[in-house]
Amino acid sequence: MYSAKELLDQLNSFDECNYIEAKSGTSIDRSIMETVCSFSNEPGMGGGYILLGVRQDDMELFPAYKPIVLTDPDKIQRDLASRCASEFNIPVRPDIEIEKVHGYYLLKVYISELALSQKPIYFKHKKLPEGAYRRIGSTDQSCTDDDMVLFYNHNESYDSGILSRTTFDDIDLESVLLYRKLRAEVNSSAEELTLDDKGLLISLGCANQEKSSFCLTVAGLILFGKATAQRRLMPMLRTDYIRVPGNEWVADPVNRFSNIDMRGPMLRMIYRAINTVADDLPRGFMLPEGEIQAQRTGLPTRVLREALVNAFMHRSYKVQQPLQIIRYSNRLEIVNPGFSLKSEEQLGEPGSKTRNPFIASVFHETNLAETKGSGIRTMRKLMEAGEMAPPTFESNHSANEFTARLLLHHFLGEEQLEWLSQFDSLGLNLDQKKALIFLKGVGAINNPTYRQIAGCDTLKASSDLRKLREFKLIEQKGKSTATYYIPSESLQKMNDSSVLLNDSKASSVAVKEKHTTSDLVDDARSLTDNTSDLADNARSITDNARSITDNARSITDNARSLTDDARSLTDDARSLTDNTSDLTDDARSLTDDARSLTDNTSDLTDDARSITDYARSITDNALERNYNGKEVPEELKQLINNLGKRKNEKVYIHNLIESLCSWQSLTLQELSQLLSRSPNHLFNQYVKPMLDSGDLEYIFPDMPKHPQQAYKAISK
Repeated sequence: MYSAKELLDQLNSFDECNYIEAKSGTSIDRSIMETVCSFSNEPGMGGGYILLGVRQDDMELFPAYKPIVLTDPDKIQRDLASRCASEFNIPVRPDIEIEKVHGYYLLKVYISELALSQKPIYFKHKKLPEGAYRRIGSTDQSCTDDDMVLFYNHNESYDSGILSRTTFDDIDLESVLLYRKLRAEVNSSAEELTLDDKGLLISLGCANQEKSSFCLTVAGLILFGKATAQRRLMPMLRTDYIRVPGNEWVADPVNRFSNIDMRGPMLRMIYRAINTVADDLPRGFMLPEGEIQAQRTGLPTRVLREALVNAFMHRSYKVQQPLQIIRYSNRLEIVNPGFSLKSEEQLGEPGSKTRNPFIASVFHETNLAETKGSGIRTMRKLMEAGEMAPPTFESNHSANEFTARLLLHHFLGEEQLEWLSQFDSLGLNLDQKKALIFLKGVGAINNPTYRQIAGCDTLKASSDLRKLREFKLIEQKGKSTATYYIPSESLQKMNDSSVLLNDSKASSVAVKEKHTTSDLVDDARSLTDNTSDLADNARSITDNARSITDNARSITDNARSLTDDARSLTDDARSLTDNTSDLTDDARSLTDDARSLTDNTSDLTDDARSITDYARSITDNALERNYNGKEVPEELKQLINNLGKRKNEKVYIHNLIESLCSWQSLTLQELSQLLSRSPNHLFNQYVKPMLDSGDLEYIFPDMPKHPQQAYKAISK
């Protein structure tokens, strides 16, 4: 058991995690009860801690959790115990202790994991599965049908479902022959090989025979069904191979990528997918010193096979969505519907949890898949042996998808080592250097990805990432479980300089007469000047924001002063009643207090004007900026300047956002600066409803949390 002080220290070392949740505790709200539910349910975690009486201070450079005053700790204990006993289908008994830390009283609440026979617990006023919660990372996620498999011993799975509208004619007989061939190579005396085709499919759980009616199961249609039958019954059952130029998803809807969609029985299609991708990947040869035979370099084919087999075998077929294989110039991303039933911390450990047992059985019996639970470990060993970056995996419960990411270049090759030499004076460790290489190629990294790259625990990953922030090499985005890191401005300059240098070397031979060294120097100077201008604008906006914060604090202080003055007036009034002889003096005191109030009111007015001026200054700066090389049109400037002069302000802002995004794709931060509204308010009140209604759309529709996400209006 941890003490409250130890929990607070852990929070400030690596933030909230799967077994620690921090709350202010001013009241027992819904979010606290959801955490109680998730700690009670999460399999194999053993429970978790809720620390009440702390709050994160976002005003510091490195936000830290600090104790706050709990006005009535006893009442908070009673409320929590009462709600735990009454709100769930079975009572939960939390272990609650009060401890004093740094002069403040904190409530340490420990929630034990329930026995399997008692799971899942859920809110009585909601039905399963939505009323139950699981602990995913540092978040509490509402359960889905897939989660119920963890709590109940189901005899039926989705892939065992019977498809009554199918017949034996829907079977692709070549895929049945392929299964027989693969199975015989593993075990030529397997009993099912002696059966006819119908008997074979029934024995594999891929078909069902009742009297004279023969029909396929979901597994049978996926593994052995003809493409025409799959399109008729499961129209989104396909695999998309997408080739994207460059390292990022391009917003151009016409030329952003090329696409190959693949359909058909999975036993045959998986070979087509592997061959299609493998033939498209970069390959090279290396002759080690002292050897006479060259070795082939590049992504090992077995790693590619394991990644694709894992995606086909574990994806959710309930979700009507294709499996995507996205090929960037520097990496391969395999995105399949359905989050992992294993936590990110358990990926690569022995043992397998599958939502498609009949499909998985066919893969294992034909040796298409590794021994249960060993595929990811095999991939990591092969990538390490090939001196390539380890594969990284991201399981997104809320988006219900799983992503495998494979970098295609040697992790610490000559080019990478040359680039890393810029940081020699910082004394970075090997894991931090690997993270910078990954960040350079992918553009973002988070704590789970760092742990997979470095093979370390959460504490070590948080410590290393904090040092990279202190060196101003990375910039933090998001909070809590949504925290991720992008290259800082200084690191981006180093990346750009490296790209310019490599492009210069590559192009000097092909177009020597077109570009002189002087031209390249001028281009580099121009890029530096533009970057400097952007940095100055960013500093100006930051200074204005800080000034606004200071003024807000001044207003708070003045408000406190007004409260004190009001109390003083009350005391004076009591004094007048008790002692009439001091009436004159008290009246004079009241007059002085009234003057003080007048002065304070004047100060508040001046502060309000100051804030308005700063807000106008930010808007003016935003109006004068260029957006992708374009100035804000005068008619839009006029509309922005008319903000606050309309009766129906909400409709006016809605139409103004639509006009701005019709002119130019804009980020949330750019809209916030142009309209002088906070990003959170702007997104919740306008942008999100406009996305839902179809008035706006993402420029990166497949990655809503893309670091450079922006919005554009939909033409009507």
